[in-house]
Formats: sequence, C-alpha cells, structure tokens
Amino acid sequence: MSDSMSEDAEKKEMNLKVYRQGAEVLVAVCDSDLVGKRFTEGCLHVDVCKDFFGEERTSPEELEAALRSATIANFVGCCAVEQAIRLGYVERENVLCIDGILCAQMVRM
Repeated sequence: MSDSMSEDAEKKEMNLKVYRQGAEVLVAVCDSDLVGKRFTEGCLHVDVCKDFFGEERTSPEELEAALRSATIANFVGCCAVEQAIRLGYVERENVLCIDGILCAQMVRM
C-alpha cells in the first residue's frame, strides 16, 4: 500500500465492539463506512453487520488499548487492517482481499 493510501486509512472512522467470555476477549473492528454491507468473491464472503461490529466509533488509540487484551480479533476494511498491521497484530502477507475489501484475523494462543 502506498504512503498516501496508508495516510487515508488512518483518517477513516472505525467501529469497535469487544466481547468477553471467560478468559477470551474478541475484538471486532471495521471501517465505519462498511457497516451493513456484504462482500463476496468466489466462495468467500464477509457480512459487515452492525450486530457484530457494533455502532461505537473508535480511535486508533482506543483500538490499540482494546487489542492489548484481545485473544481473538477480526479486522475488516482498509483502515482497520492497516491499524492491525501498524500495531503488529497482523502481517501484510496474511491479509485477505474479498471483493476489494481487506480482511484479517488475529488469534493469540
């Protein structure tokens, strides 16, 4: 990704929702403009639903704080995935692109 695209990604709004179940903490984050949309490419698809990703807007700093305790995280969208890469939670070569939308997951074991 070019530097200008990376800078644009940092300016986009993201939604964040945190789920806790016992010792497990799942963080779901997506670019806000993707909520309510579905992307399909071949047999792959991702639904960016409000129920899962929530309606709460987040900042890169709030996302970073949430990820510190995450055992699992889902990232959808350019901004969300770029933040995950920047923070060291995802490696660029492990990012999927589904119908032009970046997607990644992180699992801490």
